This record gives sequence, C-alpha cells and structure tokens, in this order.
Amino acid sequence: MKKFWKFGMSAGFAAMLLAGCGGEDAANEEQEIETPAEPPEEVAEAEFPVTLVDALGDEVVIEEEPQTIVSMVPSTTEISYELGLGDKMVGLSDFDNYPEETADVERIGGQEFNVEKVISLEPDLVISHESGISTWEEGLQQLRDAGLTVYVVNNETSFEEVYDSISVIGQATGATDEANALVSEMQAQVDEIREQAEAVEEPKTVFVEVGSEPDIYTTGSGTFIDEMLTMINAENMAGDQEGWVSMDPEAIVAGDPDVIVTTEGAYNPDAVQQIKERSGFADVTAVKEDAVYNLDSDAVTRSGPRLTAGLLELAQAVYPEVFSE
Repeated sequence: MKKFWKFGMSAGFAAMLLAGCGGEDAANEEQEIETPAEPPEEVAEAEFPVTLVDALGDEVVIEEEPQTIVSMVPSTTEISYELGLGDKMVGLSDFDNYPEETADVERIGGQEFNVEKVISLEPDLVISHESGISTWEEGLQQLRDAGLTVYVVNNETSFEEVYDSISVIGQATGATDEANALVSEMQAQVDEIREQAEAVEEPKTVFVEVGSEPDIYTTGSGTFIDEMLTMINAENMAGDQEGWVSMDPEAIVAGDPDVIVTTEGAYNPDAVQQIKERSGFADVTAVKEDAVYNLDSDAVTRSGPRLTAGLLELAQAVYPEVFSE
C-alpha cells in the first residue's frame, strides 16, 4: 500500500463563497473579462522589474521584489504562505483562516474591503482576485490611484489553473523557485492518487452536498470537486449539470448514490446525521451502508495548495479499501 502525505485542515464553505476564492463564485458571472495567456508551468528565476498581465488584461509592472504584501482572498493567502512569504504579509482578508500564522496579521475586510486601511498599510503589492471584481473594482482603482501596485489573479476552476496562479504569484513576488517546487509537488501527489485509483474496479456514484439551507446545493461540472471525482475514478451524481446547482431531496433519493459527502461539518457538527435522518433517505445506498462522510470544505473548494489534501481526503472517503492510510 502506498504511503500518503498528511496535511492540516480548516473549514468554511460559507466563508469561501463570500471571499470568492473557491473558483466557482458567481459574483462576477456576468462580467466579461479578457483572459490573458496562461503562464508557463515552470518559470525562470524572477528578475525585477517584472511585467505581468493580470485577470483584467492590464499590464502590471512590479518594479522591485515586494517586501510588504496584502492578500485579499484566502486562496492567494494560502499560496503566499506556502511560498514562504508569510513574513511579508501585512494585510489579509477577514476570511483568512489558514495557516495559523494568519491570525496575527491585520485584517482589511471581506466582501467589501477597507480601502483606507489597505492604503495605510503601504504594501508594495496588493494581490486581488478575479472572483471579487464586481464588488471591488472601484476600490481597487482607488488603490491604484493612491500609487499602490495591484495584481488581480485569475479565477480558477481546475487544478491546472491553480498551478498557473501559483506560478504567477511566484513571479510577482520573487518566489519562482518555491512556486515551481510547489507545483511539481502537487502534480506528483495528484499523479500518485490517480495511479492508486486505477485499482478501482467498480466506480461508485457520489453525491456531494456543499449546502443544505435553505436549499440543498451540490457541485456539477466545472468545479474542483467534479474534477476530483474524475481523478479518483468516481462518478459525480450531478456531473451532467454545470457549476453550483440546487437539487431536490427526492432527486437525490432517486439517484441512489453509493456515497454521500457533506462539506458542512465544520460549522454544523450534526451535518452527517441530519442527512441520514432526512425523509426518504433511509433507502439510499449511502445511508444504508453508512457511507455518509464529512469533508473539509476549504480543502476541496479553495483554489490553493491544499487541494491535493482535499483530493486524498475525498479518495479515502469514497474508496477506503483502496486509499487506506
């Protein structure tokens, strides 16, 4: 049996939605933004000044290696810390909860950020995110007008796009070696899990519940969870739908999934039991076989380095006989 790595865990599907860092936020779904060319998987050592094209199609010139950084969403924060930039972080979003060191950093707001606060921190670089543009566009322009350098990272809905974001943040901050190493490590971890999944002889159907009030929500195609299920040789019960979709309980029962996964356990300790006790669910295979599990929301929806931890956690829940520790 292969030996797998271990990661720390955190939570917050609700926070992810507000922060717009899970890759599937609908906040700017009507905004048409020119997507720049993808950066290479591996980039040479950064030399400043660096000129990069961001998610808005703007050329952003970073004159010198940043010594002070503000990150506006949890995903870019987690990437930055993983790249060894923790000592440079002077401002973070209200939703940042990982790693533990983030607790000691100044907060700049959440869905609506405090422009004056960011300016007062005098960061060399502000790392923003495409998912919040519909709310933050005016505020970001105020930052630019105040002389701050702002880079807007692209939305991510796949592992490859996360690798690209890691690479570009590495370029913007002078941490290209660390970025290349992190991407290579994540790719190797994904490859190991894919290889292990080849041992699955009978793929299971999985229903993933990412919200239950007031409606039940799941993830269809074009989401990290859907890609993860494909990677581990499982079938997403909602895979024929796109994005974040609501589903009627009767439809879930009719679909009779082999496994049910919830990501609400961090803020609802009774999430698993509540699913098992729903009307009609007693006849669902997942409930009858006690195959209802809680997963760390951040690890399976946040577009950062812990996606591979989420992938492994999902694999162990769906196929414990294959992915035993």
